[in-house]
Amino acid sequence: MAGRHTLTIIKPDAFGAGKAGLILALLEQHGFTVKAARVLHLSAAQAGAFYAVHAGRGFFGELVEFMSSGPCMPMLLERDDAVATLRTVIGATDPAEAAEGTVRKLYAESKGRNAIHASDSDENAQIEAAFFFSGVDTVRG
Repeated sequence: MAGRHTLTIIKPDAFGAGKAGLILALLEQHGFTVKAARVLHLSAAQAGAFYAVHAGRGFFGELVEFMSSGPCMPMLLERDDAVATLRTVIGATDPAEAAEGTVRKLYAESKGRNAIHASDSDENAQIEAAFFFSGVDTVRG
């Protein structure tokens, strides 16, 4: 999976505001193909487990509460150099600092309600994808 796949999550703020289709269209315009997708409402325990790497940070509780506040849409995406490209396409965490035309500049409400998650490395993309999708969930070919 390294190099060609990454995980993204359209977060509850953007999903609840009806922005999922617009975000997906933007990702497809940048050459991403959806290999797996689902809509789910994370429990606080699931959100905490997914973001466990941040457990010691001051924003962890707020992040868990936010990610369990409504439905979200995890997706496994494919394209060459997927992780780095997606991180460029989504923009800086703070939408005020994000480049024009990026997902967060267009659709994020704030640094905390920033519309989308993206894996930060090939290794984490594999771990995060496995959290939401089994091998049978993904489109082959």
